[in-house]
Amino acid sequence: MDVELVVFDMAGTTVQDEGLVERAFALAVRTVGIADTDEALAEALDYVRETMGRSKMEVFRALATDEDAAQHANAVFESTYLELLQEGGVRGIEGAEDLFRDLRKVGVKIALITGFSRATQQAIIEELGWKDHIDLALSPTDAGRGRPYPDLPLMALLRTGATNVAAMVVVGDTASDMISGVNAGAGLVVGVLSGAHDADTLEEAGADAVIESIADLAELLGLNDDTF
Repeated sequence: MDVELVVFDMAGTTVQDEGLVERAFALAVRTVGIADTDEALAEALDYVRETMGRSKMEVFRALATDEDAAQHANAVFESTYLELLQEGGVRGIEGAEDLFRDLRKVGVKIALITGFSRATQQAIIEELGWKDHIDLALSPTDAGRGRPYPDLPLMALLRTGATNVAAMVVVGDTASDMISGVNAGAGLVVGVLSGAHDADTLEEAGADAVIESIADLAELLGLNDDTF
């Protein structure tokens, strides 16, 4: 395929955060009272794992009793995650920066998408020093809806000037990423095993290919072939 744009998920796909999402989530649901027992917390964590990749605000809306509680929980989550981030708990998946450089050398645009707020996303990018390695970063508020809707990949396509959806590759570690890519009509939807979901889950959600990590994406795309 003629690739013009690769849309990457962040946590679990290009970014390893050593479980910071779950730690921040657990504190948020306990603080707000969404989960006031160990059993309730376990159920809430199961849900957040199942829905990894979706907008964090939407996850809290599904768990909370009302909008105020959901907003409060999301605020606690975001502030806690930022505090943990500043302690150095985030790093790039091995091979991410090399892949970004190789893609851009051949004229392929790179977009990072996330279920985090824009402020948190930008903090992660700043922490990793990735601002000059990518073309675009989008959060759910930038596109209208988060995953599994197609809004984020389609907004990335529009913002980067890619000519058609068939020239877009969507890469992620969750079922929501796969469904979003399929819904957006991406020419290739790729699952990676470095994050939340296993190969069966990714394939059932529509992955065209599943690889161990993004370090294997260059080979999958034929990046070093004369025909790329």
